[in-house]
Amino acid sequence: MIVYDTKMLDNEILVDEAAALCKGGFISNEQKKFIKKELPVFKSQDNILVRIGFFLLGSFLYGSICGAISIFGMHAENAYFNICCYIFAAIGFAGSELLAKQNYHNHGLDDAFILGAILNIGFAIGITTDGYESVIAFFMATASIYMFLRYLHLLSMLVFCFSITAFLFFQMFEFGEIGKAVLPFTAMIFAVICYFLTKKLINKLTKSYYYNGLLLANSFCLILFYLSCNYLVVRELSASLLGTEVKPGTDIPFAFFFYAFTFIVPIIYLVQALRVKDRIMLWISFLAIGFSIYTIRFYYAVLPIEVALTLGGLVLFAIAYFSIKKLKEKESGLTFKPDRINHSDALLNAEALVVASTFGMKPEVKPQDSPMEFGGGGFSGGGSEGNF
Repeated sequence: MIVYDTKMLDNEILVDEAAALCKGGFISNEQKKFIKKELPVFKSQDNILVRIGFFLLGSFLYGSICGAISIFGMHAENAYFNICCYIFAAIGFAGSELLAKQNYHNHGLDDAFILGAILNIGFAIGITTDGYESVIAFFMATASIYMFLRYLHLLSMLVFCFSITAFLFFQMFEFGEIGKAVLPFTAMIFAVICYFLTKKLINKLTKSYYYNGLLLANSFCLILFYLSCNYLVVRELSASLLGTEVKPGTDIPFAFFFYAFTFIVPIIYLVQALRVKDRIMLWISFLAIGFSIYTIRFYYAVLPIEVALTLGGLVLFAIAYFSIKKLKEKESGLTFKPDRINHSDALLNAEALVVASTFGMKPEVKPQDSPMEFGGGGFSGGGSEGNF
């Protein structure tokens, strides 16, 4: 299924590991360059700005090819309009295949053709079905998962996650008022099933080619699970889809459950992330806690905004201070010690540079220690003090 040579995929993993070891100071830069020189890898771009530039260039190339074909097809008028997006999608698939054969992977040019093919599939199905949302979402999900499995394209997995979720939502809309009413619980169950399914697939992986995509899908399930029954999301969707008007003194059905869900789930995420040392889940828990606070502030302004921000800042400062005090001496597990691979002490180095530049201090050069030790002199000889 994968179009790329698996040997080059293995080489790319080794080069990434060498870069991480070099960043952590375990190997020298010369050793990293030697490893990269000896192992053939793909034509890719790690710099996000350069990759965006190549993506724009690829989009211009893709659009030019489609435009040149359209010049000849416009004579057919309506008949060409009905099939043009299928032709454009075929160009995207052909361009993706051609670039993959030339070892372009996460380069920017391949991004343009892969995403363009998926987008044109959506347009084509939309024109054919007169905008039938469920069918559009289904075919876009099918195209995007194919692109991920064949080209290991991470953005295609993200498109798949959104498309399959949209397909679920549009299918629930088909059941009318009942489907819209139970949509939060359906989305919650769907997120739980997909989370454990992706977790199981990750644990069963023998090769790490699909690891990043499955990890992205797994993280998406965590976010979907929280948002599915968040009070703000449910209340606003109820007003939009069901026309529910919450009058003063009333609330949405099952409001107590949604309130509890909004605050309990982020805490569960936080505890679980600390227990299993999952950094991604930890960041998701922080974002979920912040959104939970925003949810309550959106409807109930208990304190003025400036007082709430001040108290919130004090609470966060206290949590950070006591957490650092407790973790700074730990050598393993959850610790405040710098991470050699990720350079967690970069802020400390930046702080030292700011202080030095502010006060005009120059860094002290420490001389290399001599293998011979000299004393200060005393009764038996002339030393550094110049006495006997």
